[in-house]
Amino acid sequence: MQLNPIKTEEDYKRALERLEEIFDADSGTKEGDELEVLGILIENYEDRQVQIDLPDPIEAIKFRMEQLNYTQKDLAEIIGLKSRASEILHRKRKLSLEMIRKLSEALHIPSDVLIQAY
Repeated sequence: MQLNPIKTEEDYKRALERLEEIFDADSGTKEGDELEVLGILIENYEDRQVQIDLPDPIEAIKFRMEQLNYTQKDLAEIIGLKSRASEILHRKRKLSLEMIRKLSEALHIPSDVLIQAY
């Protein structure tokens, strides 16, 4: 077990390949310990290198509505008016602070996603 810090994209690729090889290792074994440490190294590298942008607020709302089988009528019940729900989904009206609060609570979408400009 030769573990080194992951500093480059090539190191990262090798670490992922090794992780795949030992993925089913039992905990408490030599390979299980290697798997645990390698996972920490990979996570650390990804946290520093891989930036995942937050989703578009309207797309996040649509996605969550789809997951919950919500209709535009359900959205209207959360924010107030059916016409307002339509305007929001068609990007003709911006989300107000009150709408963001209600949507965050009802749809469990983080407010930092909803407050972004779109």
